[in-house]
Amino acid sequence: MSKFPIDEEAIRKLAELLSETGLSEIEIEDDDRRLRVARQAAPLQTAVVPAGPPVAVKPVADEPAAGPHPGTVASPMVGTVYLAPEPGAGPFVQVGDQVREGQTLLIIEAMKVMNNMPSPRAGKVTAILVEDGTPVEFGEPLVVVE
Repeated sequence: MSKFPIDEEAIRKLAELLSETGLSEIEIEDDDRRLRVARQAAPLQTAVVPAGPPVAVKPVADEPAAGPHPGTVASPMVGTVYLAPEPGAGPFVQVGDQVREGQTLLIIEAMKVMNNMPSPRAGKVTAILVEDGTPVEFGEPLVVVE
């Protein structure tokens, strides 16, 4: 590569142009000469902003305790729940019914076997949490007996 005389005035003008335009690099080429002027970007300035005072979070006392209702009857197995003894028949129990301990609340079909779900206590049925013919998982809440 041939040496060519350095044109300091051209370099100064290009450097001035870099400052005016905010560019970081300019390159010009003429026949067999090429001139490139570049500047390093200024280091990124960062500011540290102090955090405000810590915010205290007050627990809400009115929220209900997490967990199932004490009268909840949970599924002892995986299967399909049926609320009546056969299609078209009335349900075993309805909301508001009084039940005795051991009375059938519903049936869970598991592996082609119909399993009666007896009430674990005497009381009033306050909620039926599943729909007829739906699949249930082990431990899923089915009925609430208070």
